[in-house]
Parts: sequence; C-alpha cells; structure tokens
Amino acid sequence: MADGTPHLNNRPDPKRAAPVPLRAVSDGFRTLIRQAFALLGLVLIAIAIPIAFVTPLLPIGLPIAIFGVALLGRNSVWGRRWMEGVLDRHPRVERFAPNWLMKAVFGRDKNHH
Repeated sequence: MADGTPHLNNRPDPKRAAPVPLRAVSDGFRTLIRQAFALLGLVLIAIAIPIAFVTPLLPIGLPIAIFGVALLGRNSVWGRRWMEGVLDRHPRVERFAPNWLMKAVFGRDKNHH
C-alpha cells in the first residue's frame, strides 16, 4: 500500500512450515559423506594389518593402510586427533611416514625427534 502499512497477503502462514534451505541439506549430506569416508578409512586401516601378515612378500597391505590413513585424516577431526595421539605416543612410527603423506593428511611436515 502507498501509506506504508503491510498488505494482508504478505504475512507468513503459521500453518505452513518454513522450507529448509537447500544449503542446509547439502551441508548435512556433505557431512554424512565425509563421516562415511572416515569410517571407510578406519576399516581399511583395520583390514590392512591382517592382509600385511597374510602377504609378507607382496606389500599389499601397505597401500591399503596408506589410503585408509589419508581418508581418515582428511575427512574427520576425531580421526586426525587419534592419529596425532598415536604419533605422539610412538614417535618411531612417524619416522616411516613419507613427508608427502604427512603434508597430505596433517598439513604439516614430519617432526624430527
């Protein structure tokens, strides 16, 4: 209206629910996918250990473990914290990790103890 009063048809209908923005749905889906990748990384790490013992001459378990570490470290905060804790408790483990993997997973260079 010309006098500045709101028009009656512009009021929101209290019976109708507010639509969920598409961004909220896509953010939730992205979080779900990231957690699924983190869980897949954890499973790959767990199965890489027995595979490494079963195939001692062929290093099949090593690429599976590296892929699992990369998935877990890049897609979850809790996984990165867990792996940092393992590296703090066992600094000799970090010695075997290549520098490119440390940069890819943790975003830092290797610690030289």
